[in-house]
Amino acid sequence: MNTAIKNNITVRSKYFGMLCAALLGLAIVTVSGHVQGSALHDAAHDVRHTTGFPCH
Repeated sequence: MNTAIKNNITVRSKYFGMLCAALLGLAIVTVSGHVQGSALHDAAHDVRHTTGFPCH
């Protein structure tokens, strides 16, 4: 009985993670599709500088 409960929790946990990843991906695609190009470039540019990645 305990094994069945643990397996059920593991499956729920797995699907919850997949659902969260899918929702996050959908949100990123939606936001990046509706934002102006210059705002998206500026945000990516600032992140590159913050992480020390050369972008010029």
